[in-house]
Amino acid sequence: MARAAVTSASVSERARRKRGPLRTLPALLGERGIAVLDAALWRASLRRVGLTTIALVAVAVAGVGARALASSSAHWAQTPAGLWGGVLVRSLDPARLPSPARAASSTAVPQAPRDQVLSNERTLTRWANTAAIAAIYTQPSSASQRVNRLRWYTEDGFPEVYLLLASHTDSTGHQWIKLRIPTRPNGQTGWVKREALSAFHSTTNLLVINRSQLRIYLYRNGQQRWSAPVGIGAPGTPTPPGHFWIRERFKILDRSSGYWPYALGTSDYSTLTDWPGGGVVGIHGPYGAPGQIPGRPSHGCIRMHTNDDARLATNISLGTPLQII
Repeated sequence: MARAAVTSASVSERARRKRGPLRTLPALLGERGIAVLDAALWRASLRRVGLTTIALVAVAVAGVGARALASSSAHWAQTPAGLWGGVLVRSLDPARLPSPARAASSTAVPQAPRDQVLSNERTLTRWANTAAIAAIYTQPSSASQRVNRLRWYTEDGFPEVYLLLASHTDSTGHQWIKLRIPTRPNGQTGWVKREALSAFHSTTNLLVINRSQLRIYLYRNGQQRWSAPVGIGAPGTPTPPGHFWIRERFKILDRSSGYWPYALGTSDYSTLTDWPGGGVVGIHGPYGAPGQIPGRPSHGCIRMHTNDDARLATNISLGTPLQII
């Protein structure tokens, strides 16, 4: 069943056809609300839930008032709650106001190009949020091909996280950042101007999921600190391997949910392109089947025993690199 993206225009069209809460929905929700509503509407189509009901839920979880997103600063001043996997969640990470680097002056003094490694994705990894929507290029030059663009929010409507690989200062003194792009197909990278990103954050953690061993490993400063069994994707819906990172951390509010107690959103996109929320691989509780851990029971997500899930989610940060081998 194909999933159609929800845009402000499409929601506005539906609003014109209905009376009541949907009439001013785009103005109420803004970009984050639309992102949340996108996932909610897809789940509604599966469950035959009323559109107006889902709209009211989206308004509530978006945590915004009328026209609250009129400026970029308002993007980051929201209650960190929303929907994930069809259940209410609360983010473990407070919203941050973006603090971009000061843009390079047009009179920057020419200098020799400089390069710097920002992350080795083992003992030091840097990450940032979006400070301004900007193009992503194949090379550190606006004359190169555009491959994507930065976005404010993840598929679930929470602040997007970009893993930073390297920096390059060009001959005019302008700084560029190479980053990993959370999109299909997995593994894409590109360059953006430094001022389009927030202040940098860092972590010394590393997660490794070994699919043959059916275990997850936590490293800190290059030393293994912890390990636990996991359930991974079934043979027909395998968990894709590669270099990824943690983009979201949630506390599941409904104890009866199979995802309980915590969930982590990653940058790994599963083989199921029409899955709710875009088919992003998550790390969460046992989904009601702890006896299948360790094993291969899922559609691509990583399942953990509840105690292990809680320990992991509360001992890592956003931006933690994730290697799935």
